[in-house]
Amino acid sequence: MKVLGTIHDPVFTERTYSRLDQFFLQYIKDERDLPFIYLTIRISVTLLPLAALLFMPFVTGWVWWTVAAIHFYISNFVFKGPFGLMLHCTSHRPFFKPEYPLLNNYLPWVLAPFFGHTPETYYSHHIGMHHPENNLEDDDSSTMEFQRDCYKSFLSYFGRFFVLGVHNLLGYLRRKKRGKLAKRAMTGEIVFGIVCTILCFVNWQATVLVFLLPLVIYRLIAMMGNWTQHAFVDFDDPGNAYKNSITCINVKYNKKCWNDGYHISHHVRPGLHWTEHPTFFQKTLDKYAQNQAVVFDGLDFLQIFFLLMRRRYDVLASHMVNLDGAFADDAEAIAVLRRRTQRIPVTVSVEVVAA
Repeated sequence: MKVLGTIHDPVFTERTYSRLDQFFLQYIKDERDLPFIYLTIRISVTLLPLAALLFMPFVTGWVWWTVAAIHFYISNFVFKGPFGLMLHCTSHRPFFKPEYPLLNNYLPWVLAPFFGHTPETYYSHHIGMHHPENNLEDDDSSTMEFQRDCYKSFLSYFGRFFVLGVHNLLGYLRRKKRGKLAKRAMTGEIVFGIVCTILCFVNWQATVLVFLLPLVIYRLIAMMGNWTQHAFVDFDDPGNAYKNSITCINVKYNKKCWNDGYHISHHVRPGLHWTEHPTFFQKTLDKYAQNQAVVFDGLDFLQIFFLLMRRRYDVLASHMVNLDGAFADDAEAIAVLRRRTQRIPVTVSVEVVAA
C-alpha cells in the first residue's frame, strides 16, 4: 500500500486573461470553466467538418476511408473522454449564464450525438436517477446485484443496460413523478432515431461511423466506468458514498477529464466544481479513513477495470492509499476489496448516506 504524498491533480489558479478569454468569460457562469470553451471550439472546428465530409457524395474510395480513419481516431482517442466529462460537469453546473439559455443546448443537442450521446438522455439518467438513487436498487445502472470481478457479470450488466436501459429509465422517471425529465429523454431518443434514419438514406456508411458506432462505444465505455466507480460496495452499508465509490488520484486521466477520478467526493457533493475535488479530498481525509474508503494512487478507472476482471487484487492493493492507518496491511486491504466486490441481493435494506 501507499502513503498519501503530494497530489498533482489540477486545481484552479488565478491568472491573467487575454482579450479572447475576456470575451468568452462574459457568457459563461464560472471562470473556472473557461477550458470548456476552448475544448468546445476545437471539437467544433475539427470533428464536425470531418463528419460532414463523410456525407459528401464527392468523397469516395480511399479518400473516404482516410477521412473516416482520422474521424474515428479524433472522436474516440482525442475528444471522447474530455467531451464526455465536460458534458458531465455542465450537467451538474450550467455552463452559460441564465441570460443565454440556448447556448446550454449546444453540448447536449449539437455535439453530444457525435460522441454517441442521444440528446438529454445522459442528463435524465445521471441527474434524474443515478445521483438520487446512489447506486442502490432503484438505480437501473446499479452494480450491487452483480459479481463485480467477473467478466460474465459485466457482460450481463452491459447487455441489460444496452437493450433495456432507456426503457427502464423512462419507467423509473415516470414512477418517481419526474415527467419532465422523462419527456426530455424520450424526445432526445426519438429525434436521434429520426435523424439517423434519414441520414441512412443519404449515406448509411457515414451514419454508422459518425453516429451509430459511437453510440455503442460510448455506452460500453460508460458502463465500464460506472462498473468500476461502483465496483467496491460494502454489503453492510451500500448507501454510504465512502463505501460504494472509489477515488483515483495522481493520474493523467484527471488532467484530461476534469478530475473525474474523484468519484467519492462527487457523490458526497455532486455540485462541487471539478477544480475543487483535490482540495476537498485533502480536507476530509478523516472521513475516508473512518470508512476504509478505496483510494488508488496512479491507477485510472480503465486500468482498475481490467485488473479487477483479472482479479489482480495484489496489484490493486499495491496502489491503494492507506489513509491514517485505515488498513493494517496489504492482506487486510485485499480482504476488504474482495468482500466489497461480492454480489449484493437487491432486497437488502439500504439507506443513502452522502456525508
